[in-house]
Amino acid sequence: MSDANKPYGLLNQLSGIEETRNPERQRHLPASAAFAWLAAGWRDLVVAPSLSLAYGLLVFIVSIIFVWTMFTLGWDYILFPALAGFMIVAPAFAVGLYEKSRAIEDGEPPTLGRMLRVKPRAGAQIFFTGVLLCLLMLLWMRAAVLLYALFFGVRPFPGLDHIVGMLFTTPMGLVMLAVGTLVGGLFAAFGFAISVFSIPMLLDQRSDALTAMASSMAMVWNNLRPMIVWGAIVLALFVLSVATALVGLIVIFPLLGHATWHAYRAIR
Repeated sequence: MSDANKPYGLLNQLSGIEETRNPERQRHLPASAAFAWLAAGWRDLVVAPSLSLAYGLLVFIVSIIFVWTMFTLGWDYILFPALAGFMIVAPAFAVGLYEKSRAIEDGEPPTLGRMLRVKPRAGAQIFFTGVLLCLLMLLWMRAAVLLYALFFGVRPFPGLDHIVGMLFTTPMGLVMLAVGTLVGGLFAAFGFAISVFSIPMLLDQRSDALTAMASSMAMVWNNLRPMIVWGAIVLALFVLSVATALVGLIVIFPLLGHATWHAYRAIR
């Protein structure tokens, strides 16, 4: 059977440049590898922890400002899709954390200046990737608005205090939940696959945005078991952050950022 006919053949063809550079790329790691990445991320966090926590605090402040702006402008109806979409663009905001983990890996002292003034080997391609991920998040948010309009018409959004009851106590709401979960799951899976390793790769290698995203998808496909576990860990910790009014991001965001770097290094 040719590579093109294998389940991962097309993905590997799309990322052919990176496959050529890294012929020994890891495949089929055990599911337990995800917990090893998390542990490695924690070890990086506790090395000069003030740097990581300061980075997490900055992300928390920006997130609070973003949520406050949405409520001020009356855009609370897309709050939940926006929070979900944040997981797509989060790797682009974690680039400073990757840099700290790389410094620790290289035996160099991490500094806040180095984390804030990152010089990726791919240059401006890392910015272009961030723009593409933001566009995907906006598309996800627009899809959520269209779904609401399809099921409930053009009636005004009832507000967050009423939407839960409308979704869980009406037949139309339950159907919308099912369809929305399916559509959101597709967006989440695609966004996760192209974003999780593309930003670390552009920091670490000379590549272009599309190649990095295709390579990220191939890396996820070749290690589905640990990546499914990793995705579940990310989701659980993000839900915990939301449950704490985003305060948990101060610790959880740096932890996941450092751990993602180790996931990339294990699979690349």
